[in-house]
Amino acid sequence: MIVIPAIDLRGGRCVRLVQGDFSRETVYSDDPLRVARLWAECGARWLHVVDLDGARVGQPLQVGLVEQVVRAAPELLVQVGGGVRSLETIERLLMTGVARVVIGTAAVEQPEFVAEAVRVFGAERLVVSVDSRDGWVATHGWETLQPVRAVDLVGRLVQFGVRRILATDVARDGMLTRPNLELMAQLASLGVAVIASGGVSSRADLEALAQVRGVEAVVVGRALYEGRLRCERPDDWIVAGGAV
Repeated sequence: MIVIPAIDLRGGRCVRLVQGDFSRETVYSDDPLRVARLWAECGARWLHVVDLDGARVGQPLQVGLVEQVVRAAPELLVQVGGGVRSLETIERLLMTGVARVVIGTAAVEQPEFVAEAVRVFGAERLVVSVDSRDGWVATHGWETLQPVRAVDLVGRLVQFGVRRILATDVARDGMLTRPNLELMAQLASLGVAVIASGGVSSRADLEALAQVRGVEAVVVGRALYEGRLRCERPDDWIVAGGAV
């Protein structure tokens, strides 16, 4: 299982939110480019970037900064999301040099868009973000709960040809509690590769996630930024599991 550091962008700065709450923000750096280079120097293979401003308004607002991040750390494979609602947006982001684009709210509101995106760009260039609170899907920067269960949404996505999801338990995001292993296992059992997110606070949490069949990666933010989890060498970013 691969450990992926996160850079959440808000107003050009690297921040983290607690449970997706924009009023509970911690700024970790005014220089996202330096942060990206730091993770690259520590041996990370992937980087997860979220345009929080874009997620809130429904269109990317920091594409230029994303491109700068990609250029600042060419060793990293970057996946980026936040406000992706059109094929043109996906193409624009891919042209910055990112490896994968993350689709979020549109998966609920425009399911036909997801199917078309898979057809046009291929499943390997896309990740669909399935964010949920108590099993219900959360959209628009996690501020809106939808009347659809996460398991039902993933079932539909599989039919569209989606192969990979980013699954976040919003209630645990930034809380440093244990990951929702049960949710990750349930979603992975539907036939998708899962990138888990939310609740990681220790190496033990990573090892537990690595044992869940179908979980191929985990996105980590606060635990890394606050030094609770240390990944300082290339081997630290890989966790043996054998369940995938």
